[in-house]
Amino acid sequence: MSTWFAETFPNVVYQGWGGDTGWGTAIFQTLFMTFWSAIFGGLLGLIFGVGLVVTGPKGITPNKTLFWILDKIVSIFRAVPFVILLAFIAPFTKALVGTQIGINAALVPLSLGVFPFYARQIQVALSEVDSGIVEAAQAVGASFSQIVFGVYIKEGRSEIIRVSTVTLISLIGLTAMAGAIGAGGIGNMAVAYGYNRFANDTTLFATLIVLVMVLIVQVTGDWLARKYNHK
Repeated sequence: MSTWFAETFPNVVYQGWGGDTGWGTAIFQTLFMTFWSAIFGGLLGLIFGVGLVVTGPKGITPNKTLFWILDKIVSIFRAVPFVILLAFIAPFTKALVGTQIGINAALVPLSLGVFPFYARQIQVALSEVDSGIVEAAQAVGASFSQIVFGVYIKEGRSEIIRVSTVTLISLIGLTAMAGAIGAGGIGNMAVAYGYNRFANDTTLFATLIVLVMVLIVQVTGDWLARKYNHK
């Protein structure tokens, strides 16, 4: 088996597992960027998504001005291609983390790149919560936080898990472009050490690793969504 692998993926074997250009390092970089960007971008997206629902025309606290502001911020960030976003917010990135390149610098554009997509997904997910349950909660005097967490989040958790799964998979894809600012990762391995050097086995192996990551996220997300689906 090891002989077959060495013959089929010679450049992959040459890259090795450790070191700055090893596969172990690349996998860690991708997981690091995906995890922290999901945390920061996810929280931001959740806040905006909930804000869009509760301040919307059918929300529990309708506010045309605030809804318009939130909606336009999300729309503007969604309209900017990620590669352009990388360059556009470079000064902000440097001011925030002290550098424009590297894995830590990539967290800023990744978080800002994924949050508008997630915000829209959350908006749709929470909008599907039965309005009758929301009205019942209001009728018994439930507070704003009780309605948000006890009704919207609780009743929509299955769909929230589903959209979170889709967002996480999209984020894994975005990390591939983060290599443009020296963040490394599997995507950078596929392009810099595979495509640019005509090492097709490296590109193929990187693709397989990404597919495995996506499959794990998808299977886990589907399982959790079914587990918390009370319909």
